[in-house]
Amino acid sequence: MKKTFSLCGISLALAWLTGCQSPSHSDAPRFNPRATGVFSNSAAGLTLGRQLDPALLQPDRELFTLGPGDQIQAEVLGRTTSRADMTVGPDGKVYFDLLPGLDVWGLTVGQTKRLLEKELDAFVTGSQVSVTLRAVGSKHIWMLGSIQQPGTYPTASPITLLEAMSLAGGTRRAASATATVEIADLRHAFVIRSGQTLPVDFHRLVEQGDMSQNIYLKPDDFVYVPSGAQREIYLFGAVRTPRTMTLSEHPTLIAAIAAGGGPLPNAFISQVAIVRGSLTSPQMAIVDYNDIINGKAGDIMLEPHDIVFVPYSPYRAITRYMDSILSTFVNTVAANEGVNAFGGARVGVSVPVGN
Repeated sequence: MKKTFSLCGISLALAWLTGCQSPSHSDAPRFNPRATGVFSNSAAGLTLGRQLDPALLQPDRELFTLGPGDQIQAEVLGRTTSRADMTVGPDGKVYFDLLPGLDVWGLTVGQTKRLLEKELDAFVTGSQVSVTLRAVGSKHIWMLGSIQQPGTYPTASPITLLEAMSLAGGTRRAASATATVEIADLRHAFVIRSGQTLPVDFHRLVEQGDMSQNIYLKPDDFVYVPSGAQREIYLFGAVRTPRTMTLSEHPTLIAAIAAGGGPLPNAFISQVAIVRGSLTSPQMAIVDYNDIINGKAGDIMLEPHDIVFVPYSPYRAITRYMDSILSTFVNTVAANEGVNAFGGARVGVSVPVGN
């Protein structure tokens, strides 16, 4: 069945994040905030590692199939005047020689060849046709963010993440008087496939040459590398204005939430989460914002790329809470970057979490 193409499969389908009824308290770890930072020692945060499925390191064995925008060349052997370049139309059809429009959407090049030969038999028995793929217009990989040549890249055969990054010119670097400095934030880079984040460690892949992270990409995969030069924090959840903000303006938790308009009336501020570190091995601290604003606990100093999440309701399982936060972060960033690439309004997300 034909499918309708959308922005790299990113639909912000975050409805699954909404949970059912939860208890008013949780037995999960709670952390005592300190003004010097809630992550100042090993007991301050919970680290949750995410494993990469080994199957992602194997190329897709499915053959390339045609779709709208693909260009092919066909020729009846022995009749050079029949040679024609064709583009698969929005309806999935091509028009060749004496034939009416033939639906080739979803067919391989070999299947298209056999279809043309079968249809031509009605006019000339035993016709042999050669079909060649000339250009790909239906299948792309998105490469956006702090890379040299961001954009969409056509893909007709399996390609690894490292090969795709090379095609895009690699990550951006800034030249100083003494060295070339990496300005991409590899620890927060991510790949989205069909709305799901793949736990790829870009730092290990690019900086350490760890090929265990060099996955094969598929059409519609979305690769994003944020800038490491921007001192930003990310505020999501039950606040009036979820957004990205500059850390220098709002270095503490109270200031950041206030800059987002404050918590919504139904926010569950006793379990505000701060996520720090790489997306593949993040740390999460859960703090009681009530205690902080009431002077019972010290405010928390934030660091660049911290994710602050204010929930609507208490969580049930800390791992699901973490996954919900990271999913909100990744899908919101991906949606905004996709919109920015082609113009449009940015997306703000406020997602109930009851996990």
